[in-house]
Amino acid sequence: MKMMKPAFWSGVVSVFAMAIPLTNVMICQQQPVGNGFVNNLMPQPASLTVAQGQLVLSPQFAANSTGFTDARLGLAIRDALLQIKQRTGLEISLHDVAASNNAVLSVAVHGPGEAVQSVDEDESYSLTVTSTHVQLDAATVVGAMRGLETLLQLVQPAGENYVLPSVTIHDSPRFPWRGLMIDCGRHFEPVEVIKRTLDGMAAVKLNVFHWHLTEDQGFRIESKVFPKLTSMGSDGLFYTQKQVEEIVEYARARGIRVVPEFEMPGHSTAWLVAYPELASGRAPTGIRRQFGVSDFALDPTREETYRFIDRFLSEMATLFPDPYLHIGGDETVSPEWKTDPRIRAFMTAHQLKDPDALQAYFNQRVLKILTRLHRHMIGWDEILNPALPKDVIVQSWRGQESLAKGAREGYQGLLSAGYYLDGMQPAGKHYLVDPSPSNTELTPDQRKLILGGEVAMWGEQINDHTIDSRIWPRTAAIAERFWSPENVTDVDDMYRRLDYISVQLEALGLQHISQEDASLRDLAGTETIEQLRIFASVLEPVSFGERYQQQHTSQLTVLDRFVDAVRPDPPSRYKIERLTRDFLLAPREDSADRQQLEGLFHGMLATVPIVKQQMAVSPRLSEVQTRVEQLPRLAQAGLEAISYLSSGKKAAAGWKQSKLSMIDDAKKPAGIVRFTFLDSLTALVNAVSE
Repeated sequence: MKMMKPAFWSGVVSVFAMAIPLTNVMICQQQPVGNGFVNNLMPQPASLTVAQGQLVLSPQFAANSTGFTDARLGLAIRDALLQIKQRTGLEISLHDVAASNNAVLSVAVHGPGEAVQSVDEDESYSLTVTSTHVQLDAATVVGAMRGLETLLQLVQPAGENYVLPSVTIHDSPRFPWRGLMIDCGRHFEPVEVIKRTLDGMAAVKLNVFHWHLTEDQGFRIESKVFPKLTSMGSDGLFYTQKQVEEIVEYARARGIRVVPEFEMPGHSTAWLVAYPELASGRAPTGIRRQFGVSDFALDPTREETYRFIDRFLSEMATLFPDPYLHIGGDETVSPEWKTDPRIRAFMTAHQLKDPDALQAYFNQRVLKILTRLHRHMIGWDEILNPALPKDVIVQSWRGQESLAKGAREGYQGLLSAGYYLDGMQPAGKHYLVDPSPSNTELTPDQRKLILGGEVAMWGEQINDHTIDSRIWPRTAAIAERFWSPENVTDVDDMYRRLDYISVQLEALGLQHISQEDASLRDLAGTETIEQLRIFASVLEPVSFGERYQQQHTSQLTVLDRFVDAVRPDPPSRYKIERLTRDFLLAPREDSADRQQLEGLFHGMLATVPIVKQQMAVSPRLSEVQTRVEQLPRLAQAGLEAISYLSSGKKAAAGWKQSKLSMIDDAKKPAGIVRFTFLDSLTALVNAVSE
């Protein structure tokens, strides 16, 4: 993983409704316009016009293709009809796309697009809905897929029917590269996890699955040329070549490219366990179980290294048709590159002044191999070196300045800094990070070199049970940043729509919502978790760095604790933040927001007795004993603050300081989880007069 410095980490409606009256009142609800349409689209289209009228869906809703068609387009249309059928309960026929001109949905595609989808694929589409017909026009099959996803998001209830509002949409992405990276090296993710993730990606119009396949903790892809890579370097957890082909085809059927990453020359312990002759001096004796940066690396001075890489990448190129291949290239800290006489002699002979120059030499050699294989190189920031040709893509994990530096030097770039999901930052914070903001100092030509960005899901602290809740729904918000116009930045409206999209994503098979309840039942050993659910809903995991410091996680750490059950940025955080913000505008007049806040804090108080009982019989739950002891005091402080503010009365001298001191104490590490509402509570307390 690209380890972030501490400064980086600094920078439930339905749950509460089950136990607390009044809390099912929606906040920030956009009012229907014209035809009753409420804009829940995510990502927002480039152009949207709303007209009067709506199309009432019925079992006769059929589709045809009036232009280019192929099997991939036919499957995409059929899948869209299936989803409409499932969402509406209508008995819509799923027979092959008809040739009849009487179909309600007509899909006109001008051409197939590229045989191997590339960064230049035309994803634009136009969608028009009237009271009688739906017309989808796209330049390519991939563009039609994007339009179909928008069509699915338009389906909404209207009285006893489901309808499509009358709209006209003209849409195309702002950035051509919109990716999600999943690290399967540190913790292996089964095929079914990858597939449902691809379903979610397609729903929010992401188009690149960056598959991180090799790490110090595991080599996750079968090589028939070098079978020891998995027999010795994977613990038996790897993807067969047949499974890889299956996933690549599954992704292609959803308009998603698959870009593999094979880490080199660092992060290569799993390579070297199997083939120690490739090491820069010392070789590891086993797979690395600890996380962090190891000091083993491939030897860049031996010709055998490049012959090995050539044969391996030649094999991999037959599995991955995408024109780009990621070599990692980050965090190489081999001590032998500084001390080994043979390596130092090589550096002197080749006029390589330091390890950075040696790595640039390595990258140049690997680049020649990739060029022969008709592949473009991608690497993390560390590969940036003037010696590399300009068709190399630099992926920035260290910040936007690093990205800008590459652009100023003529390199295409991708931004991942700001999109690290293991930082456990809220969706709203990720949402406002822009790969290429208009106020940048880059020239227009340099801005064109920023291809887009990638969400990063590193694998140290996730497994197949928790990964969905770490990726979704926050990734949907970032996907909008990559697709929609730059001026779409309303965080409040984003959260309103995110609630809606989150439920749609769960309907696709993702488990980011249901996983929490399943984990809480396991922790408590009972189905009776109503109060535990409310308690959990106001807590979230601490960041990767904080958890690593508190728990010292390794690959052997069992990820079945309370911290693994709760979700990052749960609905309670934004809900309480928004209610508090609105209430403080007019605390003596705003009874609606006051009542909701009071209901939430009373609900927290009510959870404590039962949760304490459950903790008493569950050692894993008892790990958050400190938090259940703190919660009633925090909730009571919130109620007192609301009472003072709504009545206009002053608190006794010292009240504010004692409450702020209590909040500061609640911010200290405990149970590897943090409260979601402390900033809002601080604002309430600070607003009280003494």
